[in-house]
Amino acid sequence: MLDHSFTRESANSEDGPSRASIIKDFEICCISRETSLLARKEVLTGKAKFGITGDGKEVPQVAMAKAFRKGDWRSGYYRDQTFMFALGLATVEDFFAQLYADPENDPFSGGRQMNGHFATPTIDDEGEWLDLLNHYNVSADISSTAGQMARSLGLALASKHYRVNAEMLSGGDFSQDGKEISFVTIGDASTSEGVFWETVNAAAVQQVPLAISVWDDGYGISVPIEYQTAKASISKALQGFQTEGDDTGIDIYVVKAGNYPELVETYMKGIAKMRETHRPALFHITEVTQPQGHSTSGSHERYKSKERLQWEKDHDPILLMERWMVREGIFTEEEAKKIRKDAKAYAKECRDKAWKAANAPTKKRLKDLKAIFDQIPADDGPCDELKQELDRLMHPVDGEVTQVARRMLFQVMGGELDAETNLRNWIEQSYQLAHKHYHAHLYSDSPQAALNVPVVHKAFSDESEVKNGYEVLNAFFDKKLAQYPELCAFGEDVGDIGDVNQGFAGMQQKYGKGRVFDAGIREWTIMGQAVGMAMRGLRPIAEIQYLDYLIYGLEPLMDDLATVRWRSNGQQKAPAIIRTRGHRLEGIWHAGSPMGMILNALRGMYVIVPRDMVQAAGFYNTILQSDDPALIVECLNGYRLKERVPDNLGEYTIPLGVPEVLHEGRDVTVVTYGSCVRVAQAGVQLLEQQGISVELIDAQTLLPFDLEHIILESLKKTNRIIFMDEDVPGGATAFMMREVLEVQGGYRYLDSDPVTLTARAHRPPYGSNGDYYTKPSPEDVFEQVYKVMHEANPGHFPGKL
Repeated sequence: MLDHSFTRESANSEDGPSRASIIKDFEICCISRETSLLARKEVLTGKAKFGITGDGKEVPQVAMAKAFRKGDWRSGYYRDQTFMFALGLATVEDFFAQLYADPENDPFSGGRQMNGHFATPTIDDEGEWLDLLNHYNVSADISSTAGQMARSLGLALASKHYRVNAEMLSGGDFSQDGKEISFVTIGDASTSEGVFWETVNAAAVQQVPLAISVWDDGYGISVPIEYQTAKASISKALQGFQTEGDDTGIDIYVVKAGNYPELVETYMKGIAKMRETHRPALFHITEVTQPQGHSTSGSHERYKSKERLQWEKDHDPILLMERWMVREGIFTEEEAKKIRKDAKAYAKECRDKAWKAANAPTKKRLKDLKAIFDQIPADDGPCDELKQELDRLMHPVDGEVTQVARRMLFQVMGGELDAETNLRNWIEQSYQLAHKHYHAHLYSDSPQAALNVPVVHKAFSDESEVKNGYEVLNAFFDKKLAQYPELCAFGEDVGDIGDVNQGFAGMQQKYGKGRVFDAGIREWTIMGQAVGMAMRGLRPIAEIQYLDYLIYGLEPLMDDLATVRWRSNGQQKAPAIIRTRGHRLEGIWHAGSPMGMILNALRGMYVIVPRDMVQAAGFYNTILQSDDPALIVECLNGYRLKERVPDNLGEYTIPLGVPEVLHEGRDVTVVTYGSCVRVAQAGVQLLEQQGISVELIDAQTLLPFDLEHIILESLKKTNRIIFMDEDVPGGATAFMMREVLEVQGGYRYLDSDPVTLTARAHRPPYGSNGDYYTKPSPEDVFEQVYKVMHEANPGHFPGKL
């Protein structure tokens, strides 16, 4: 029998892999192929929901695995199962557990991700880093097309900074002279995405050890390569990036997927070179086949010609590898047949074990539920129908069983049956399990969680200085760069000039280009740098110059950073800080405040909106002591405003989710944040002249929002409330209103309709006129509060539409 432990031979001679190693690779390829074939059948028979597999890509992946060392990182996509098998990072049972969405036995995501999405643990149960240098590291996969590219850049950039900044290693064993390689894999069609080109360009400019493997099977679902890629070849299209001599660029290798010896030699030599030079490389793997088409959602016979289908059979990389092995005398055809036969049997055995394990918990719970149903008297009606429905369930999952249980509860509740109590307990257990399986780990629950950071209050004295806002931040960042060797800051114009508003002025000169540095105009990969570097133990502050530009970098934040901890089922973290500035200034794309969009996109990150730079410094200090990722939006029009600086700058912290009452009042509550705080304060002064008392509250953070229900307590006192910001109507004000009225139950205390005061629905026009008529002004605050207090009709004040 074959040894299916998938333990890779670590030693290869200078002349190439040993005979035993080659046979082991072939066995792994065959097992992986059979796994793919079975996975499709499991979907088509209804035992799984969807399948996407790595058939056709097996041979290059075992070759790539030979060059992968402990300490290296993979940022891949969902067809890399063979690579995972080759390194012993996944078993066939693991693969099927994920296919079946088994929350107890899927080791990569706890049943949260679609099959083929892999991850390895990087933190322990307490949130502490594992010894990543002694592990094969796989960053949690995402499905978004080419989304893995941005993160891979950050993983590679970390190696560069660990090499040139030895002091960054003080926090743990994360690198050995920066020799770790970031391996990223991608399908050829996905190289059409902009982030692929952005990443290649950034890697070439920065000269980081990024190994890009392109599996080229000639199609993007049904679209042939001629419509996807210039010159129908990604390696030809990238020739302008190819290095010449010592210039910055990339190395390019082109190998056919069925040429096992050349694949092994190319990967071994190419990766070894990268460990020394840090020059990125493209491994263009051509003539990859896709025996089952793109996925289980369709058939490739619909768009591939008979000639193409026959060509793929004839050029199956496993078949070509087998023929080469027979020619070289590594094994005989009969031995090859036995390996294939054993592989098929082994894959089936693993599938069956995984299926049994996946269904065992539901079967037990189903048995318990049927026992409860048996306590319910027959009624020749709804109850009997539900009993029959439960018996008819084929391959039931827990949710289907729970659905029937809840409907039965609807029929028996209010009676005197013990079954009602038993049903309620059974259903409650369902939701407890569901929370564990699907809802936990959206944010950190470790001792280092942001919500656990101790509060240190601001300290003022008669000697407290008054400074410009940017000077407050500059002094704060100086202290933190000195305190945390792993801290680095980067973005457009951050390095040499210290950012456009001088928050990092002089920091590059003081701490070096390895700690504070510039990046090109490429928001997507700036965010990717932050994700990858944070995964490797660094603490990046990545800057997006203006809040409007965050849209360019929203995808890696939304799909990757915000979901790292959740989609890995708590096994990984990436505590990156994203810094930007926004709200009022001048111009359509320099004065936006799309907070509603951000709130809906970034669940899993904290969204912090300080009203000034003293507050911002306190929030930065809180997040730097935590292991949660966060977005901090500074007020763009606040850098030149004078602020009284606490004597303990760099020490005080501000808790998340705790609004601050800035002005106590009795008549109406006004809730706002950011730059609108100053606008509201001016409006409050106008209202005081009319004898109207306003309680003004700064929300401070939107995610989390008012954890202590401070706003609710204010509403209980005033019985009237206005939510204000400069987002579009229905944006963050609608979010805040729901939190207070629905989640906190504030609707009970209203004596007047709740009101939102927002900007107009269009973008802010250029100039002061446009700003005044588009965004809330102190006069708008006055009028809205006055209307609420006097229930004035809409025409009470002139000029309002």
